[in-house]
Amino acid sequence: METVLIVDDEEDIVELIQYNMVVQGYTVLTALSGEHGISLSISHVPDLIILDLMLPGIGGLDVAKYLRQKEKTKNIPILMLTAKTSDTDIITGLESGATDYMCKPFGIDVLMARVRAILRRHVPEGAKAKEDTDDLENGLVINRNRYQVKVNGTPVNLTLTEFQLLSFLASKKGWVFSRNQIVDAIHGTDYAVTDRSIDVVISGLRKKLKPKAHVIETVRGVGYRYKE
Repeated sequence: METVLIVDDEEDIVELIQYNMVVQGYTVLTALSGEHGISLSISHVPDLIILDLMLPGIGGLDVAKYLRQKEKTKNIPILMLTAKTSDTDIITGLESGATDYMCKPFGIDVLMARVRAILRRHVPEGAKAKEDTDDLENGLVINRNRYQVKVNGTPVNLTLTEFQLLSFLASKKGWVFSRNQIVDAIHGTDYAVTDRSIDVVISGLRKKLKPKAHVIETVRGVGYRYKE
């Protein structure tokens, strides 16, 4: 079974999550500080990290940014679990490298469902799988196994949310999706992000894709599509 690292300074929450994870067969590691969380992430390379933002010492956002910069840990899914609930906090968390974002207080059954969904989507580092690559349009290439996008042969540094959004739209060229449909497709139903935050992700994605930004089209009053 997969290994999950819980990084949170609230011991009662750690114990609650750990108990439910162990009951369902997961191997669980715990850390009460950002520094310890980084150390365990590098030494054990867990399959998933559940990360609080408000930690003593190194905060959760800095932990996520640090791990995303390291080759060994850059592809570990991160579920941010925090009392910070504003749209700004959620967007900042996602842009810092979070795979998913969940607000406290939370239902343990919902948390476990999120964990299972993330782990189903994640391809472990080193797993033997057929390369899933799309050569989309005159130099724009998506490699879904490597979470990599190249424009004219040059890698583009996308956040995980930007990558998932681009990959989703590109898989259905010409189809128009509402903001809510995009959120549901990327993160699942009952996700904490508002549909308008998709506009922010799209804007950042277009800036990074230049000169291929035109492949993502806005359909006024509806949503977005990948240019057919």
